[in-house]
Amino acid sequence: MKLHFPRLGFGVGLLLPALCQPALAAPAANSRAAVVDRANRAATIEPQASRFVQAVQLQAFAEGAIYHVMTAPDRVTDIALQPGETLVAVASGDTARWVIGDTTSGQGEGKRTHILVKPYSPGLSTNLVITTDRRSYHLALSSSGGAAMSALSWTYPADDLVAIKRAAAAAEAAKAVASGLSAESLNFNYEISGDKPTWRPLRAFDDGRQTFIQLPASIVLDEAPPLFLVDDKGAAQLVNYRLSGRFYVVDRIFTAAELRLGTKNQQIVRIQRVAEGGVHGRAR
Repeated sequence: MKLHFPRLGFGVGLLLPALCQPALAAPAANSRAAVVDRANRAATIEPQASRFVQAVQLQAFAEGAIYHVMTAPDRVTDIALQPGETLVAVASGDTARWVIGDTTSGQGEGKRTHILVKPYSPGLSTNLVITTDRRSYHLALSSSGGAAMSALSWTYPADDLVAIKRAAAAAEAAKAVASGLSAESLNFNYEISGDKPTWRPLRAFDDGRQTFIQLPASIVLDEAPPLFLVDDKGAAQLVNYRLSGRFYVVDRIFTAAELRLGTKNQQIVRIQRVAEGGVHGRAR
């Protein structure tokens, strides 16, 4: 197990008995310290019987919450992060009387980081901050001579909501974008050029009446760019269209159009209809 003392820049100090620590006076009710104390208490989420899955305390992650972790000497408590999450740093208020390390399990997309904590004696308390490439975790550690939590992990409602939205968008895109479409009537002779933003279309096609522009799945998270028709002189005019799943549907056939987003550093993607055997205008 890797110790974090060198990484955090702390030396291993002497173990100080809890009795040697001066007692802290209770803050006055209206003092700033009391305000901070009340806020921390209100934000602290205690272990709950209904949240145990076998021996793992499974909490819903909330930004700014403090999760209480109960530990005991001679017991290691496992704090398991989200699979695929990359550990950046671990910091603790007391590195002299706690052993704090990290390890991993699994591999590939399922690789998971585990923070392992163990107190030297009962009656200790400190805080722990874990930062990753996705979020920050705030924990309150306490030790006693009694039971210790074997493991703590989280569910991630915000991530689940994004996944649901993506699944819904994919399901919508899988539906027919217009009634009466037949494969025989579709024309895929379109060229897409220009910038390469995350919303760059995958393809464009028409059925002789309508034009369909297929966007990537990430469009549910991106700002949707407006569509402009471009004439032979290069003049652009905003055109009416509707969004159906991941498709822009335009109720007409056009020769050239551009998706534009931004003002100062504008991103432009050009969509050009190419006649069979013909030569189209120069793409931007």
